[in-house]
Amino acid sequence: MIAITEDRRMLGYGSLDAYPDIIHFVTTRTGGCSEGAYGSFNCSPFAGDEPERVARNQERLLQGLPQRPIELIIPHQTHSPRCLVIDGEYLSKSREEQRELSAGVDATLTDIKGYCLCVSTADCVPVLLYDTVRKAVAAVHAGWRGTVQGIVEHTLQQMAVQYGAEGKDVVACIGPSISQASFEVGEEVYDAFRDAAFPMEQIAVRNPQTCKPHIDLWEANRLQLLAFGVPASQIEIAGICTYKEHETFFSARRLGIASGRILSGIMIK
Repeated sequence: MIAITEDRRMLGYGSLDAYPDIIHFVTTRTGGCSEGAYGSFNCSPFAGDEPERVARNQERLLQGLPQRPIELIIPHQTHSPRCLVIDGEYLSKSREEQRELSAGVDATLTDIKGYCLCVSTADCVPVLLYDTVRKAVAAVHAGWRGTVQGIVEHTLQQMAVQYGAEGKDVVACIGPSISQASFEVGEEVYDAFRDAAFPMEQIAVRNPQTCKPHIDLWEANRLQLLAFGVPASQIEIAGICTYKEHETFFSARRLGIASGRILSGIMIK
């Protein structure tokens, strides 16, 4: 990944950085003011951190961007396959109505300039999408439940409905998240992927010592991108395991649920 800020508290993707009409970022753990398991650069308002510290961290994030967004759109995620279109109708509603609409949403998409779409993760997979022709963006939170339910596929289909998106025009980035080597799961999770018709020979292995399955969430989401027609050459995978690199990136498996979150965002300038 590339550095967005000189101190590397915010990173990015080379494939998205090639397009001057968008801004994107991925936060790390460093460079903020939060403490303990939220230390130090937690920008998520839904992780249990002190609101004042979250606000200060968000302000530091905004100051590090080349253009200040009108707003950070951060939905309250619940591991669902729900997508929310950020359009004129949504933006015309009151703050309370917007909060209600974004509750239980795990992906947002827009073609409106200036609104930064964000997802919060700490081992789950953040996916950023950009339609280079129709100038539309999306941010997706793909935990294992969302991945099983096809959250990336649903988001791409919604981009097609809303903007006419075609796979050949989409650039996709799969961000820092838990790797297959670290993602040991129970049989019920393995069965959920198998029952959803994922090719288990491609996304699952068993630990030879424990015989427990390990799922490759990066590949499971890459397959959804490929199925929509996104060229393999336009899919960038960060290849960073949050569980292994928990000192740089938040990991719920390492730190517990009451801990900080990585914030990934994308915006049309």
